[in-house]
Amino acid sequence: MKYVTRKHVKVDRVACPWLISRFVDREAEFLFVDADDVMAVAVREGAIPFDVPGVELGHHGSECSFDAVIKHYGVAAPGLERLALIVRGADTDQKHLAPEAVGLEAIAEGFRFIAEDDHEILRLEFPVYDALLAYCQANE
Repeated sequence: MKYVTRKHVKVDRVACPWLISRFVDREAEFLFVDADDVMAVAVREGAIPFDVPGVELGHHGSECSFDAVIKHYGVAAPGLERLALIVRGADTDQKHLAPEAVGLEAIAEGFRFIAEDDHEILRLEFPVYDALLAYCQANE
């Protein structure tokens, strides 16, 4: 399946592809486009839009898109609930949710400086989320 979101990824727009690739669809393809083009590309490509206003896989209330993906696809795994708090804290103004949230936000920002494009950020940063999930599992 194809998924589309805004380019210049940071926390949620890396965490969601990681979650989808690891737990929903290992063959998922991710498209990164200008914010104004997300919905048109979704229609043209038959892609599922995420982390943009007004879509199912977006922010709802205090929850971020990562939470929406978990709920929509019924993803469950040890440590995932804790990881969701870290991602939500890093991606929103709710830094108090997890002490790791500020660090994840800083790491995500750093990857934007060292990677060539959004796909490289995913490639480089997915192991961070693998490690964070292992950390959450070990500390449950």
